Amino acid sequence: MTTQRPPLPVPSERAHYFAGQYADMQDLVEDLVVPGGVPEAVATVLCTARELLRQSYNCYEFSTVAVMHSLIAVEIVLRDRIPDAATKPLFQLIKQGADADILTERQAECLDCGRRIRNGMAHGKTTHAVMPPAMAAGMVTTSFAIVSELCAAPAG
Repeated sequence: MTTQRPPLPVPSERAHYFAGQYADMQDLVEDLVVPGGVPEAVATVLCTARELLRQSYNCYEFSTVAVMHSLIAVEIVLRDRIPDAATKPLFQLIKQGADADILTERQAECLDCGRRIRNGMAHGKTTHAVMPPAMAAGMVTTSFAIVSELCAAPAG
């Protein structure tokens, strides 16, 4: 049996559409700053989402994974902020958060859009969803902003 080692990272064949070189990816993620005061688990998930977005230079599909991962951070915070969240699915957390004014209508709309993308991938309905890194950056930025706003707001 031969052991195959993974190849060293090389730029995605689509990388030239959104960055001249890997260092340019910093411009895409530089505003994705983990807000102070967020729980450690949330900060770790946000950092991972940001790094996945940066690494989409080498693996284009990571931009979509970054969006999905950033939603995990929002879900963690919602579970902490919503009474009796337990194991409720994300769509119920979003609805309950909007009904309780924990989320604004706009935040709930954005989260529901991301949730549908995530569910399509997670449940095999969408087998190959890829979004350009700039589009993914907007969605990841929204997750960062919602986490920041939720963590800054006094608990209900």
